[in-house]
Amino acid sequence: MTDTATTRTFYDAIAEDYADHHRAAGAGTALDRALMAAFAELVGPDGQVADLGCGPGRVTAHLASLGLRVFGLDLSASMLAIARRENPGLRFEQGSMLELDLPDGALAGAVSWYSSIHTPWERLPDLFGEIARVLAPGGHLLLGFQVGDEPRLLDRPFGRPVALEFERRRPEAMAELLEGAGFTVLSRTVRVQEEDTSAKIPQACLIARR
Repeated sequence: MTDTATTRTFYDAIAEDYADHHRAAGAGTALDRALMAAFAELVGPDGQVADLGCGPGRVTAHLASLGLRVFGLDLSASMLAIARRENPGLRFEQGSMLELDLPDGALAGAVSWYSSIHTPWERLPDLFGEIARVLAPGGHLLLGFQVGDEPRLLDRPFGRPVALEFERRRPEAMAELLEGAGFTVLSRTVRVQEEDTSAKIPQACLIARR
């Protein structure tokens, strides 16, 4: 089981290497960006959006470029330092998405782009319940993750002395958990490998409305 302290330590250790490695990828593939654009249109420009588990802020910046009022939140102080350095016009805060320092109904949208992958399965109802709490009625969630049944252990990435498991999930199971937390799933997509990406694992994206 992965706890928040282990996740924070892992990303603090690899933050600069991670940001350098993924910088050229921007906000992802053309299909990823299309889904983000659909999410942005559903949310609209007026409400506040949180990018939960924002890392170095690449997706946060892209969502802002789509006209959203967005801020990033992450466990890792080192990731947040990069996000603030590279996106000085955006707001980034440290915290856990399992315990959001936000009032009920404060958000029009929330994004968990490959950040729920470190939450143990048994804590996912708590996570989705917390996201539902801070979303206003009619607010939208964008959820991205890898598809599969077995986790991937990343050991000593970039030569750093840390390790972390990355959970893979089934879209139908995630949709069921979201519905149990009070969401209506509007879109369920699975992207297989594209010619312009090295990803060998199918990638899932769900868009849901509270």
